[in-house]
Parts: sequence; C-alpha cells; structure tokens
Amino acid sequence: SASTGGAALADQAPELEYLEPKVDVLRRDDGSIILSSPHPLNPVKRQLGDYMRYWANATPDQAFLAQRDEQAPGRGWRELTFGTARAQADAIGQGLLDRGLGPDRPLMILSPNSLRHGALTYGAMQVGIPVAPVSPAYCLMSQDYSKLRHIFDLVRPAMIFVEDPAPFANALDSLDLSAVELLDGGDGFDGLLATTPGDGMEAAYAKVGPDTVAKYLFTSGSTGMPKGVINTQGMLCANMAQLQQIWPFLTKSPPVLLDWLPWNHTFGGNVVINNALSNGGTLHIDGGKPAPGLIDTTVDNIRHASPTLYYNVPAGFAALLPYLEEDAQLRESLFRRLGLIFYAGAALPQDLWRR
Repeated sequence: SASTGGAALADQAPELEYLEPKVDVLRRDDGSIILSSPHPLNPVKRQLGDYMRYWANATPDQAFLAQRDEQAPGRGWRELTFGTARAQADAIGQGLLDRGLGPDRPLMILSPNSLRHGALTYGAMQVGIPVAPVSPAYCLMSQDYSKLRHIFDLVRPAMIFVEDPAPFANALDSLDLSAVELLDGGDGFDGLLATTPGDGMEAAYAKVGPDTVAKYLFTSGSTGMPKGVINTQGMLCANMAQLQQIWPFLTKSPPVLLDWLPWNHTFGGNVVINNALSNGGTLHIDGGKPAPGLIDTTVDNIRHASPTLYYNVPAGFAALLPYLEEDAQLRESLFRRLGLIFYAGAALPQDLWRR
C-alpha cells in the first residue's frame, strides 16, 4: 500500500521513562570485580515469530516496514503491514521448507535492506532456517570476491537471495552454485509468496525455541577474514526484553524509526528492526547513508518520516549536522516528535555532541 506509514503511531514525542540504573558489585579475593544487574529480566519470548503473530492479530493494518517507492509519483512509501508481513512470512516459511532448506541448509541474503529482505528473514527464521545476511560491498566493491567466497564456504547455503541480480553477476560467477538455488526479487520471490502454508510450516514453527539458530552474522573482516557469529532466537528475544525493560516507554508508545543501518550488522539487523517488530512500531527503511551523494537521500527521507527514536553512528550525525544547521524545516521534521537519539559503533566526539 502507499498510505502514511507510521505517522499515525505518534503525533508527539513519547513520554520518556527509564529503569532505575543499579549495579551490584562483588569484589573477589583474587582482585576480580563482578558487576551485575539487580533487576531480574522479565519473561522472554520463545522466538521472534511470536512478536510477529502478536502484532498481526492486535494491529494487522499497522505498517511494520516502509520503503520509498522510487517509481511512484511523489516517491511515496510502500508499506508492509503486520498482517501482510505475517501472511508473507508463513508462505515464505512453507516455500523454503518445500525447497529443502532447514537448520543445516541456510538462506544467504546478498541484497540491501528492503521489504522483501525483511519478509524473507522472518519467514525463514520462524521455521528454523538460519539466515546469513552478507554485506553487499563484498560483491559490489571487491575485485577478487575473496571475502564473499570465504563466507559462502562457511555457510554452505541452499539458497541465495539477490533482489536485483544484475549488479551481482560477476560476484555470483565466482561461486560454485551447482547445488544452490538463486532467488531474485521478481518471479522467484513471488513464487514463494504463492505457497500455501500447511501443517509442515506450523510444525516447524512450533519446534523453534531459544536455542534455535536464527542468524549467522559476520564481522567486518578488518583483522583477516570475516568471522561468523551465531545468533540464537534466545539471544535476540532476550535483547528485546532487556530493551523494553530499560526503556519502558517503548511498550506504551510504539516507536517510529527511520534508519539506514545495514541488516548484515547487529545494530541495524537486530536492534533496530527488532525494536519495531517487538513493540508494534514502524521502521522506515532509509535508502541513504552517511556518504557523499547518499546523505541527500537520508535528508529527503527525514522530511517525509519524522521519527520518535533515531539510531545512528557518529559518522552519520557528522554527515547530517551541516544540513540540520542550515535548514529550519529539516530540523522541524527531525525533532517534531523525536524522544531519543541513540548512537553506537564509536564514541561521539565532543564537537558533534555540542552541535
């Protein structure tokens, strides 16, 4: 659809409240110091799919993900509502099971953030199929594709999703795809959506629990080849329970997010998108990033999607600040209902903090 995205969720900034910060300190005789939280963790969901099903029942027409439609007049937002997201995830889960994917036959994703990328991720994970999102830079900016081949050999995927295959053609040619199915964002993806979910999908869904592998995420490879990191459903769900507990306002005012952080990284792919999922909020996918030529896309998106919670890295704020300092309308768009700015990935320089 092409309605107003998450705009209806909040007309003003949320009323912020936080869990009282407390730390228990245990000093041992050997000199070690153990820090722990005295706050017991609230109950944790069994798997992320439980969040999807809850919100699909509670607010089926609310947008979960939104993405600018570059082909539409006015470049409005295309939306994936919670109701549609749940239906797509079920069809995709059944379709992937029918194609033989499973715990030892993962799904690799080479494409940037998108509505299809999101639907595939949750559709696979909810039936126990691990997802391995890989940085598109290993395909589009590499000359020898060594990091891509390294990850491919570790994951041994049964299927690779490439939404737009043309730019990835040379990279795919460097892989032995004799036992791998390629899935594109056209007929291939539509074929999965046409699958009718059955008892097999529900049985697989019921087997998924906290110890089930949800994702394989890979480090940046700045010190050698990228290293695979196992993400279980329990880890991801506990992370969301922790976030809701320290920021209880999330459960009272569903967040509206605008974010570019890549889903092949834990910041964007776990914290940000799962924040929208777990709290019934809306994530507007920002096709920009803090780089020359692309920051303008972020600026344009801010004009059309005012967030209540804004995640970024220090480099992102550094790229955005000159625009904010010069444009009062842009400042109004960003801060109109903004309750919280959150940064990670590096320290925020004092100059940026003050500005």
